[in-house]
Amino acid sequence: MSTMFVVRYTTKPEAADENQAAVEKVFAELNEETPDGLRYATFRLADGVSFVHVAVMEGEVNPLAEVAAFAEFQAGIADRLAAPVERSEATLVGSYRVPVTELS
Repeated sequence: MSTMFVVRYTTKPEAADENQAAVEKVFAELNEETPDGLRYATFRLADGVSFVHVAVMEGEVNPLAEVAAFAEFQAGIADRLAAPVERSEATLVGSYRVPVTELS
């Protein structure tokens, strides 16, 4: 069974590039370690300070919990935020050419 989460937040303007760099480190580690049971994407919105993370996890264990760069990202996020994080479980309604419904 898949679990989907959407996380949205706004960084302080002076912290947006730092936040993006921290996110990029997460993806670098994910690409190196290639954990199973995870589909994950992050978007920086046009305002330059808002970020949206979409995660689809298969199983009971969150593979991101094992990623050192993700722990580092989370450890410093409070200092980068301009407003509280909005996190919500989500249900897929539709998808076109975005492979979120099948996990390998």
